Amino acid sequence: MDWSGLRAAIRRWCVGEENWVDSRTVYVGHREPPPSTDAYILQKHPDNRIVSSKFTFWNFIPKNLFEQFRRIANFYFLIIFLVQLIIDTPTSPITSGLPLFFVITVTAIKQGYEDWLRHKADNAVNKCPVHVIQHGKVVQKQSRKLRVGDIVMTSENETFPCDLVFLSSSSEDGTCFVSTASLDGESSTKTYQAVSDTKALQTEVEVDTLNATIECEQPQPDLYNFVGRITIYHETEGPIARPLGSENVLLRGATLKNTQKIYGVAIYTGMETKMALNYQSKSQKRSAVEKSMNAFLIVYLCILISKALINTVMKYIWQSDPIRDEPWFNVKTRAERQRNKFLSSFTDFLAFMVLFNYIIPVSMYVTVEMQKFLGSYFISWDEDMYDEESREGPIVNTSDLNEELGQVEYIFTDKTGTLTENNMEFIECCIDGQVHVSHSISNGQTFCSNAALDFIDAPCTMADREREELFFRALCLCHTVQVKREDQTDYQKKQHQQQERSSVYISSSPDEIALVEGVKRLGFTFLQLKDNYMELENREAEVERFELLQILNFDSVRRRMSVIVRSDTGDIILFCKGADSSIFPRVREGKLELVRQRVQQNAVEGLRTLCVAYKVLSCEEYDEVHTLLQNAKLALQERDRKLAEAYDVVERNLNLLGATAVEDRLQDKAADTVEALQKAGMKVWVLTGDKMETAAATCYACKLFRRNTQLFELTTKRIEEQSLHDVLFDLSRTILRQSDSLPRDTYSGFSQSDLHDYGLIIDGATLSLVMKPTENGTSSNYKDLFLEICRNCSGVLCCRMAPLQKAQIVKLIKSSKERPITLAIGDGANDVSMILEAHVGIGILGKEGRQAARNSDYCIPKFKHLKKLLLVHGHYYYIRIAQLVQYFFYKNVCFIFPQFLYQFFCGFSQQPLYDTAYLTLYNISFTSLPILLYSLIEQHVSIDALKRDPSLYRDIAKNSLLCWKLFLYWTFLGAFDAVVFFFGAYFLFDNSTMTSNGQLMRANTNMMFGNWTFGTLVFTVLVFTVTLKLALDTRHWTWINHFVIWGSLLFYIIFSLLWGGIIWPFLNYQRMYYVFMQMLSTGPAWLGIILLITVSLLPDVVKKVICKQLWPTAAEKIQDILRQSKKDRVSEFTPLAPAQTSIYTSNIHRSHQPTKSVSAPNSMKVMHTYWTEDDYCNNPSLFDYSGNHCPSNARCTFAGSGLETAV
Repeated sequence: MDWSGLRAAIRRWCVGEENWVDSRTVYVGHREPPPSTDAYILQKHPDNRIVSSKFTFWNFIPKNLFEQFRRIANFYFLIIFLVQLIIDTPTSPITSGLPLFFVITVTAIKQGYEDWLRHKADNAVNKCPVHVIQHGKVVQKQSRKLRVGDIVMTSENETFPCDLVFLSSSSEDGTCFVSTASLDGESSTKTYQAVSDTKALQTEVEVDTLNATIECEQPQPDLYNFVGRITIYHETEGPIARPLGSENVLLRGATLKNTQKIYGVAIYTGMETKMALNYQSKSQKRSAVEKSMNAFLIVYLCILISKALINTVMKYIWQSDPIRDEPWFNVKTRAERQRNKFLSSFTDFLAFMVLFNYIIPVSMYVTVEMQKFLGSYFISWDEDMYDEESREGPIVNTSDLNEELGQVEYIFTDKTGTLTENNMEFIECCIDGQVHVSHSISNGQTFCSNAALDFIDAPCTMADREREELFFRALCLCHTVQVKREDQTDYQKKQHQQQERSSVYISSSPDEIALVEGVKRLGFTFLQLKDNYMELENREAEVERFELLQILNFDSVRRRMSVIVRSDTGDIILFCKGADSSIFPRVREGKLELVRQRVQQNAVEGLRTLCVAYKVLSCEEYDEVHTLLQNAKLALQERDRKLAEAYDVVERNLNLLGATAVEDRLQDKAADTVEALQKAGMKVWVLTGDKMETAAATCYACKLFRRNTQLFELTTKRIEEQSLHDVLFDLSRTILRQSDSLPRDTYSGFSQSDLHDYGLIIDGATLSLVMKPTENGTSSNYKDLFLEICRNCSGVLCCRMAPLQKAQIVKLIKSSKERPITLAIGDGANDVSMILEAHVGIGILGKEGRQAARNSDYCIPKFKHLKKLLLVHGHYYYIRIAQLVQYFFYKNVCFIFPQFLYQFFCGFSQQPLYDTAYLTLYNISFTSLPILLYSLIEQHVSIDALKRDPSLYRDIAKNSLLCWKLFLYWTFLGAFDAVVFFFGAYFLFDNSTMTSNGQLMRANTNMMFGNWTFGTLVFTVLVFTVTLKLALDTRHWTWINHFVIWGSLLFYIIFSLLWGGIIWPFLNYQRMYYVFMQMLSTGPAWLGIILLITVSLLPDVVKKVICKQLWPTAAEKIQDILRQSKKDRVSEFTPLAPAQTSIYTSNIHRSHQPTKSVSAPNSMKVMHTYWTEDDYCNNPSLFDYSGNHCPSNARCTFAGSGLETAV
């Protein structure tokens, strides 16, 4: 039973929307419609006030506290703090309350300041002036006072104050140019169309006379879709209804460009605007590290409860002896003897929980958040990931997944715009089998002559020539390209400085620009679209005008677009272009086989192909088409479905004209990136909507497939020949049998022998069959078999994929039994679902808008930057945070386990071992800063080594540094160190005697001691040991490390001297007075501290030395090679004469000469020496180049700036 309707009704009723409807009616200018029409129903809508803040002055404290205590760790420590207040506990409530208060206060201040900034920004926006038309005049009011139905006037370079339906503009054709960069990041201006029946309203008085109503959908966040209609009432004529789409809506946040002014009616205001609705955050993703942290916390919580239970039981066993339970100096009162045993034991249990609660590190959460937040800036600041061409760098949209970048196992990438440049170059066109080749045509370029044009099989008959011209006219007319003059935008002004041309073509699709400019080179020039007429210039320099009747827009499902035009002679023609799989089944006549052969040949060469067809409509046929399309466009419910059905009816029985071929070049270093990612053990899948041949050619070019790769096809063509069941089982027998007979790497898709390298190609239709559920509703049994086949392939290509299928593929791998970490990368709106589905979503700042970048977790300018993002940043982030988590648990075990042991020596009396100040500041001050800094700047291996050897990435795969084995090692190491601290200090204080004044003194040492001296000694050894343990683990030393590590130890000593050296008036006890100074005044204490620190650190050091010698990791091997190579680089000095110009040796150079001279303007003598090992050179100050990879057979060293430089 479907309960969705009931749930929706309940939800609407609960939020006060019992009268909620699927559409809204807006009365333009608040004018009532004529009495003969529908009744005037006044609807309530919010004002135009924007509220981006989370809190108000009145609800800040309760709401902020509620949000913070929703975190389990904060809530846990709140309970502990309340227990300390309610019952008599061994430690002061300050020990738990102060750290909790510190964490809560810092977080509240941070969130409060951020919210104050949001309030300030909101007030600035809400109070900005806007211009409204009232009674035929322009009235200025504050933005927050706008209401739905107001007619707004916006001038050039102003931002639209709310979502408007575009009524008219200062342009006669009713168009305006808008920049939506603040909404979707697209830098190019877009063209919007006014309602055809209102574009003639040019003045305030004319606009104020408009009597119309708008029916539209309720607010929804999709920036690119809008469904509505406007009904215009005339005094003499009946009402006229016109459809409204996204091209008629001006969104809040967009800016008016190159248009003097526009008039629009407000339809969505305030928090109902599309921009405000897009403020809502996406569903939060959780990293594998966070899941491991939660699992470890559960284990430590169990340990905490176990300790409390053991001590509670042991206390009552200890007190079973009456002498111990009631000694002469502590006689129980009558009330204590009559106290309930169960209540007493429960109270003791809670007291022990309080005593041992520090094993749960509350400060770890704060440190992890700070590490993620601060660490994300290292990605944004990375100059190697800055793209000079686009002048953009990486963007971090979320810092919660930094460490997940080091755990990726599957990469799902789009092809166009991600692996390729999305910079189309027109190559050729095929008209009825006759090929026309142009060698020098690309979007953004023009030519002065026909020298670059080459006709193959040129037309020889008049009929062929007419077909050719009809084909060129189709390319000139079937598009959505806009023509702009040089002086219209700043972008075009820059173009004008580079190219001498009177106009440029602007479109959201690079394919369309390439085709229009390509056909311009062939003699047919698209001039402009004006007053609904498309003008083009033919080869005879004659201007032809076509009335644009209908546009059947492109969508990713149909994979085609069409226009219906009327020529000067009155002929009505439908031109259609699209993918061959979309056009060929709809063709009734034409040289289908000839065009198909050429399309397949171009696809094999990696070219993008589009087929062009047409059909002539009679007046009666067009009237039927017009009625069908108009009814679909006017529909408010399910408009998209009705339009798709109408398009399907119209685009039938076509006459095939030919096809075009456009080249999309591979991005720079895309092949190297794919190869490096595969060597790192990651499986790379290409998910694209292109045809199989084109996508396969791109996969070969980017090295996803190699020459020795054995390709298997799982396509519709093969399914027609053989059933899906038989095909899958044949593939499984072939691939899995060979895979079982060869040793395979744990994570990589390649066999070690590399003899059997398999690749799989699957199309969208076959994937639908694989994913199709069985008749009983269960998932198909083909999924597991398909997954097993894919896991044993080095590369997988999924072609002809719809956007939803891309997300289904990601979800299929993501939910498999291994639960691998997935990453999706793309640049277009069709990649958004895939990006949101994957564990990590990467958006490319490309040419298909910024939808992918806006919905991603990270944005990078080019695909090549993915290599450093994963292999360097991801590697470092994971290593650092894994060490941080393990270290926090380790140091808290060292901290609290001596307290547990101490109870066996104090009769389980819940006596604390450490002073209150030490309990409070241990995690806050004494040991927090060194590990935070370590987690930000530690580099266990150099950046160059990580780039050069991608296989290092495999060392950290599968969350290997947070596995249970290492977790137990760190826990037992902490327990061992704690035993050393406690019993070392215990035996140091053995053989003590009582002095005449009642003080305990160790024999032959004259060192007085008590329980606080004992605890202080243990705590001193503890602080030094855990800090020095971190210092021993540090590989990358800087002055900051030295300052923080040694500074934290110095701070502990100074604090202890001050804490115990002064009688503090605000304390009701002075138990620590002179304890620390007295302890350090004797030699045995110093000797004991040094000895205990050494014994504690020794096992870990010995273990590391043995493991490094017997079982070195890949990182340690690389370090040894680098260390040895530095020694071997010393060569005899060879002076070089200064050169006049700078010379750079290309990275494809393969010379075996021992030396090469390289000079730079800032150096007089430089020598460049090659060795016979792979290395990186990185000397930007000398060569103005960063990260250049030298030849695989050469090693180089650069030196410069000096009269004589020895290398």
